[in-house]
Amino acid sequence: MVWNWQQPDWPDFVWSQDKLAPFETRFIENAGVLIGVSKHLPVDDRNALRIELMSHEAVDTSAIEGEPLDRDSVQSSIRRHLGLAGDRRRASPAEAGIAEMMVDLYEQAAQPLTEETLLRWHRWIANGRTDLTDIGRYRTHADPMQIVSGAAHAPKVHFEAPPSAALPAEMARFWAWLARTAPDGEAPLPAVARAGLAHLWFESIHPFEDGNGRIGRAISEKILAQGLATPAITGMAGTLLRHRKAYYAKLERAHRDLEITDWLLWFAAKTLEAQQNTLSQIEFVIEKARLMTRLRGAINERQERALLRLFAAGPEGFKGGLSAANYMTITGAPSATTTRDLSGLVELGALAKTGANKATRYHLVLAA
Repeated sequence: MVWNWQQPDWPDFVWSQDKLAPFETRFIENAGVLIGVSKHLPVDDRNALRIELMSHEAVDTSAIEGEPLDRDSVQSSIRRHLGLAGDRRRASPAEAGIAEMMVDLYEQAAQPLTEETLLRWHRWIANGRTDLTDIGRYRTHADPMQIVSGAAHAPKVHFEAPPSAALPAEMARFWAWLARTAPDGEAPLPAVARAGLAHLWFESIHPFEDGNGRIGRAISEKILAQGLATPAITGMAGTLLRHRKAYYAKLERAHRDLEITDWLLWFAAKTLEAQQNTLSQIEFVIEKARLMTRLRGAINERQERALLRLFAAGPEGFKGGLSAANYMTITGAPSATTTRDLSGLVELGALAKTGANKATRYHLVLAA
């Protein structure tokens, strides 16, 4: 197998910008909608949304790599890094590290991506790791850097990256290209093409001992933000997680050729999908604010706590709906009180009831 970096014209990628043009236009239009809608949020809700988006991105990008993290712990850590009050929930080293990287990514979205930033991100991602030799620096091991699957006695090699000795030259070309194609560079590229190409190129080099996927996705997120007059969160990780199998398959195929139109078109489609998902989250937060304002003074502390827990589950909703048992766990209320509280929320139009007896479930009622 000859990989893209082994081909004579490497790294001269080629693609059809004409085919990408409609996606670039829609990306800019969608970003304008996202920015415009979020401006209607009160400052507190806007901050809460930002934290929610960062925590989802942190958990989802880690889940793509098969590393499950606790969303509440990540969110609590993000709040602390932002200097905001929150619970004192203890975060694992991995949760604290990815939280710190997300805060840096989004707080510094408009700033140029530098090698110093990349190495800092790697130190945070590798937080608590004792199995890595190279942390906060490019890999130095002599063994081939391969992505493999299958049994140890018969592994399938999905990709092999350039040897460690080649990394200084490879990364120097990558940094030069990033500077040249930046919005204020000599040869600026449209945001979606630049982000998709940067992600593929970085994954092709695979410069770190571990963490390349999470950092590669952060690179594309930062580049997308830089391509907008007002930097905005696209939120790619959740969408890529939902299409994880296709994502890996598309990357694997793209690693074999320098003609990357197919990869960029797929990446562009997922970028637009991610924007729509982020817009849904923003609209969800707006509806939350409207509902809680309408219910102010009409519900008790237990009911408010349960509603906030439902909202914390996001637009996709509390898995399976809220049951009486769930309500008792969330609020600590006894059975009779739970029945009264839930009935009251249904009467107020905050919840809709479905099913009967043990199958009874409650769902948020939001404006269409």
